[in-house]
Amino acid sequence: MSLDLSNYELLWPVSLFMSEGERVLRSTGSWQDRATWLMAEALAGTTAVADFEDLPNHTAPASDPWAATTTGWGTKQALMDQRDWFTELIARASELRHAAAPRPYWPQRRDYWLSHDGSTARDARRDFARIIGEFTDNGYLAEAFGEECVDDHTELRDPSEMIDRRLGIPHLWPLAPETWDEDTFYGLIEVFHDLVSRPRMRRFHSYSGCGWHHSEFHNGPARVLYRWKINQLLRDAGIEYELAAEGEDLGRLVAVTDDARSALMHQALTDSAPDITIRVRHAVALFRGRDTTVESKRSAIVTLAGILEERRALLKDKLGKDEGALFEIANRYDLRHRKADQRGDYDEAFLDWIFWWYLGTVELTNRLIASRTAG
Repeated sequence: MSLDLSNYELLWPVSLFMSEGERVLRSTGSWQDRATWLMAEALAGTTAVADFEDLPNHTAPASDPWAATTTGWGTKQALMDQRDWFTELIARASELRHAAAPRPYWPQRRDYWLSHDGSTARDARRDFARIIGEFTDNGYLAEAFGEECVDDHTELRDPSEMIDRRLGIPHLWPLAPETWDEDTFYGLIEVFHDLVSRPRMRRFHSYSGCGWHHSEFHNGPARVLYRWKINQLLRDAGIEYELAAEGEDLGRLVAVTDDARSALMHQALTDSAPDITIRVRHAVALFRGRDTTVESKRSAIVTLAGILEERRALLKDKLGKDEGALFEIANRYDLRHRKADQRGDYDEAFLDWIFWWYLGTVELTNRLIASRTAG
């Protein structure tokens, strides 16, 4: 019996749902509790959890081939148990529809057409506060801030003080998005990236209506989910920054690039030798930071040029005399040596072009080295 996925909608990235689901299946003990909690978080509504809980814990015994099924009595068909069902759900996660927000209603459409006062930025701040509220409700800040319990009278950490220590701005908790300027908003986005941690288990404490308590925290999946949600928010608001998913500036806001250049950056960061990776990460962080300057872009180019200088023999072997053109720009223009006779009257866009050219060449030399080693 194949699983019908038509009633389920995914709220998470597919890869994250699959990796956390596979981990649940590898776990021992209360794996059903972990599975239920994962579905409650990652799938819209309660339908999937209800379907899962309706199934038996184990497959119908082989001695009872005529067990009752959804098709009625007398059908020779083994019942699917919870593990079979959940295993198939995770394996076929890529077939799940992503939950979509409903189309705007009348008041929202009116605001969209009539508002020209910068309300998009304010809406983004409110939406960010809502997302943090959801993370809080699901226990993602319990490891950082602590969690109240009627049986535990330990004094909890003060979230406002914790944020103040990181940002240097007091009284930011509870969140009040209407009071934030741009720097505060972007700073909070980066701070909460470092604070969230996913609880893989929860238990309900019924005494005096205490509620859910969370445990088995891990910041890896929490940060993946956080970046996915926040980057989607920033895109929808037309804000041209995103949280970096890798590199020296992991979890920091960086300028958005197109898919091709993002792929190039990923390749250069992941395929380099360890000593080169450190330098590439540094160059990328200098170049794409939200607060990047002309000087930081120059420094990024100089870092990449140093890598290529070390590989000059390889480039000469593959390109012949043409390899000199790579270094002529860095040497003749006001980039590396900064001599009086060097050219400095060029547009900043030139720095972008040379950075991507050099980064592409670093990635090319990585592949050349890999092919030579394989051969």
